[in-house]
This record gives sequence, C-alpha cells and structure tokens, in this order.
Amino acid sequence: MSSPQTDTRKLKLGGWIAALCFFIVVFEGYDIVALGATIPVLTDPGVGGYSVSEMNWVNTCSLIGVGVGAATMGRLADRFGRRRPLLIAVLVFSVFTLLFPFLPSALLMGAFRFIAGLGLGGCMPVALALMQENAPVGRRALANNLPMVGYHLGAVLASLAGKAAGVHWSVLYFLGGGLGLALLALLWFKLPESDVVASNERTSISDVLKPKYLRTSIGLWIAAFMGLVLVYGLNAWLPKIMGAAGYPVADSLTMLFVLNLGAIAGLVISAYAADSKGIKLVSLIWFAASSALLLLLAVPFGSQVLLTALLFVTGVFVFSAQCLMYAYAGHVYPRNLVATGIGLASGIGRFGAIIGPYVTGLMVAAGTAYPGAFFLYGGAALLAVVVIAQIPKPQRG
Repeated sequence: MSSPQTDTRKLKLGGWIAALCFFIVVFEGYDIVALGATIPVLTDPGVGGYSVSEMNWVNTCSLIGVGVGAATMGRLADRFGRRRPLLIAVLVFSVFTLLFPFLPSALLMGAFRFIAGLGLGGCMPVALALMQENAPVGRRALANNLPMVGYHLGAVLASLAGKAAGVHWSVLYFLGGGLGLALLALLWFKLPESDVVASNERTSISDVLKPKYLRTSIGLWIAAFMGLVLVYGLNAWLPKIMGAAGYPVADSLTMLFVLNLGAIAGLVISAYAADSKGIKLVSLIWFAASSALLLLLAVPFGSQVLLTALLFVTGVFVFSAQCLMYAYAGHVYPRNLVATGIGLASGIGRFGAIIGPYVTGLMVAAGTAYPGAFFLYGGAALLAVVVIAQIPKPQRG
C-alpha cells in the first residue's frame, strides 16, 4: 500500500507530464500555421520574392519531415525510453526553426524545414505515449485527446503572431524556436524516464505487422490517412471552397474559425465517449457522422445561422475522429510498442495531410471544389468507417 507522500509525488509528477506533453503538441499547431502565414509574405515580390512553386516545395519538405520523424522517433522511444528521444526531437525542431530566417534560398529552406519536421513529427507520438501510459484507469482516450487541444491553441497563437508580425515574418520562427528551447530546459529538469526502457522484452518495428496486429495496424494507418485528408484539406481550403459556393470571404474565414472551435469541443467529447463506451464504437460513430455531415455541406444553405451550426458540429466530429486513432493504438499494442504504433499511424497519415490539400487545390483550380471537395471528404471518412469496422475490438483500459 502506497503512502500519502508517494501518492502526492505521483500526482505531482503526472501533472508535470500532462503540462509538458500539452505544450509539446502546441508547437505542432503553431509551426504549421506559422508556415502558412509566412508563405504569402515570402511570395510577395516586394518582400521575399519567392515563387509559389518554391514555397510549395518548402511546405512539402516540411510535411514529409514531420511524417518521417513521427514514424522513426516513435520506434526509438519504445527502444530507448521516452526521455532521450523527446529531448532530441525538441532540440532539433527548435534549432532548425531558429535558423530558418537566415537561409538564402528555397532549396536550403526546404532542407531545413525537413530537418525541423523530423524533430517536430517525433514529438507527438512520444508525448501521446507518455500521456496514455500515465493515464488513470479508464481515461486513456482523454489523456490522448487533451494534449491535442494544444494543437489548436498553437494554431491560434501562430495566427495572432503572424498578424502582428506582418512583413517581419522571421519573428514567428524566432518566437517558435526560442520557446522550444525554453521548453527543452523544462523537459530536461522535469520529465522523468519511462519504465518502458527497463523492460526485458525487446520489440521491433516489424512487430506491428505480425499476424496478431496486422489487421489493426493497416486499419489504423488507412483511417489516420483519411482523417488527415479531411483535417488538412479543410483547414487549407475551406475559405476558398465556401467562396466558390458564393459566400463572402469574411464569412468563409469565420466558418474556418467555427469549424476549429467545434474541433476543440469534439476532442473532449469524443474522449469521454471513448472511455465510457469503447474506442471502436466511438471511432466508427465519429467517422460515420463526419461522412454524413461533410456530404450535407455539399447542399446549399439559405440560412447563415444554420450553416454555421452545421460547421460547428462538423468540427466536433471531423478533427477528433483522426485523433482517436492514436488512442486506439494505446488499446491494442503492448506498452513497449505503443509509441511505435502511434508514430507509424501519424507518419503514414501525414501523406494524407499532403494529398488532401493537393487534390483539393486541383479541384479549386478546375472550378469543381464546390460541391466536389465535400464529396471527396465524405468518401474518405466513409472509407475510414469500413477499415475501422474490420479492426478487432480491443479491451478497455
């Protein structure tokens, strides 16, 4: 039986882990929006003078780096413990973010963004694995989803910083990299080592493809891919899509805000639902509802109030559906394979983050984004339902 002092120490330690993991995920939301806010300035002939194709190269390198970092760092965290890989990931992201404004060419910018992405992508699977393994019994999905609220907080902070910085875009990277180094110092002093490193049972990345996990792994990868098609496609192009439907630009930007506001509510609601009713059932409901709501958005609405309400509810389901796949990994893989499972789902899913905006951009250019993009997103969510349905139902915990 543990003493009151021991229980107090565990509670305090758990609070530090939760706070640190939350702020780690904040950086992903901040970084993605910071680059989005930078591109219009850098493509301005009077400021950066770069072409749109050059900035597309930089953005693509960043996304690929995040995917590769997620897949590899999750594996390292299961092999060597959580602490060292996480410290390395934050250090790499911070340093290469600070150096970004000094680069003289788009080629170097792409290379540095790739390396920064390796660090950034490596942070999330390790942070989520830490949160899940330190979660109270029956609260694993909540522990997984709460840090993801930090993603949206980071996005808001970056958008505000970008607006304040204006043409002085380098401030965004000095701020992001500097705060990253401050977080690194906190991690160094406050982050404990996970007891995963003390396990005598060694795993390898190929274990996720063993017969016991094969259906689960492939299902999680496809569902995560489809989920990020929705998330990144909508975040990148919703104002343009709704503009094509005849809505004013200001209203379209408000719609994006409402969608993300719904996302924050959805992260909490879906977590409590998954912990209460089971991760598989709630994952199926969340993706099925996403599909239906996205298809409904293809129908013109005469009422602005009704459309805004529908967008809020769509945000509740669409953004948290993909996050549930990371919680799912915590239910189906053993503890010394959880970070690997989350990392691979995140890493492979990142290709959806590339393809979703790219295909939507082609539809915008062709004049078919409304209502075509909503058909695309609705179909992607429906495919996720199909693959999740074949995943074995995990034990609760």
